[in-house]
Amino acid sequence: MPDRIVSAFDASSTAADVVRGMDLSDRTALVTGGGSGIGIEIVRALAGAGARVIVGDIDEKGAREAAAGILAEHPVARIDNRHLDLGDLASVRAFAAGVLRDYPRLDIMINNAGVMTPPLMRTKQGHELQFGVNFLGHFLLTSLLEPALVASGRARLVSVSSIGHRRSDVDYDDPDFLAQPYDRGIAYSRSKTACALLAVDFDARLRPHGGTANTLNPGGSMTGLMRHLTQEEQRERGFIDAEGRVNPRWRRPDQCAATSVWLATAPELEGIGGRYFEECAESGPWVPEEPHRGVMPYALSAENAARLRALAERMIA
Repeated sequence: MPDRIVSAFDASSTAADVVRGMDLSDRTALVTGGGSGIGIEIVRALAGAGARVIVGDIDEKGAREAAAGILAEHPVARIDNRHLDLGDLASVRAFAAGVLRDYPRLDIMINNAGVMTPPLMRTKQGHELQFGVNFLGHFLLTSLLEPALVASGRARLVSVSSIGHRRSDVDYDDPDFLAQPYDRGIAYSRSKTACALLAVDFDARLRPHGGTANTLNPGGSMTGLMRHLTQEEQRERGFIDAEGRVNPRWRRPDQCAATSVWLATAPELEGIGGRYFEECAESGPWVPEEPHRGVMPYALSAENAARLRALAERMIA
């Protein structure tokens, strides 16, 4: 990839490293899932650099406690915690209405919240939970907040995908596992491919208004995202070894937050969109020799993004 974008940061860099020396006091940011795991570190970095940060989280109490910890470090941090259940489209609509009422302009939006490999569960509207929360709820939220992103004139939309996307494209005919046996790993992969395509889709929509959208693999970290996997299942997937030691490729949450924050703030990414990143650099194509990095072509296809939009619009109607 001759024009591959790289940076001074790498896998060891933290979100705090990325924003060091930045003044984001003129930015309004929104982070979903900002009350736990990697999300806390995204909020900590943005708020610590002066941005006003709206946090949408299903666990409002936990998010408030997380914000209190950030405020102890950064007493002038501006954090607005609000309840958001991405598995209930009515909650998404109510949240978006409140944000639009209070914040007519959004400069940064990081779709970070997610769920991974639960048993078969469904959203309030009956959709498979991983597709519903990871993609569909975010699709509706981003669609509703699009006027605020457009109003910014320089919006950065960041849609968090995963290396797990490599296992499967979206099933456009049966996204809810109504006609096939449920496979929770494949369901996660499909949802994360959809998250990548969300960025491709919205990049085309925001670009005429000065905005961009990108997607990323944050990398592995032992956060609450693992709660649906037993230790044996974590061993089978290579997340931990026989003694329970975490895979050395995995990183701390503040390191996994770095790429999201870099995509949201880096001056050198002005005008760059529709691309997939990891470790604060643009990814190359996935190849079998490097199974833990890279992007599948179907996850960056404009044709697939258009097809997914048509599907999503039917599902939220």
